[in-house]
Amino acid sequence: MLPQFLLPETTIREAGTGPEIALGEHKGGCLVLTFGITRIIEQESIDLSIWGSTNGTDWGTKPILAFPQKFYCGTYQLVLDLSDLPEITHLRTKWTVNRWGKGEPKPLFGIYLFMQAMEPAMAAGGR
Repeated sequence: MLPQFLLPETTIREAGTGPEIALGEHKGGCLVLTFGITRIIEQESIDLSIWGSTNGTDWGTKPILAFPQKFYCGTYQLVLDLSDLPEITHLRTKWTVNRWGKGEPKPLFGIYLFMQAMEPAMAAGGR
């Protein structure tokens, strides 16, 4: 599977939710999620979580995965193992942002998030 964007590169200034993405053939599989922060200003943070749905409508009350809170530009990866959640057919992302200190009170981030199937060689540590 080529990388598929859960959230194409986007400028965000407030909390929000990305589009729903159907898992298709990757339902119940193992995915590598890559979260990129391309733009940031000082004294702000972002929390990004992944939500799963069985029907594309009901997203539950808790995320199925969350990245640790971020404060800096960079590229961050997590593995999402859906083998224990075979009923999940759709994913989407949610984020909250926070800004403190002097200057413009509204946060400013440039972010993206994409997923790709974990290849067997990746899971085995490249052996």
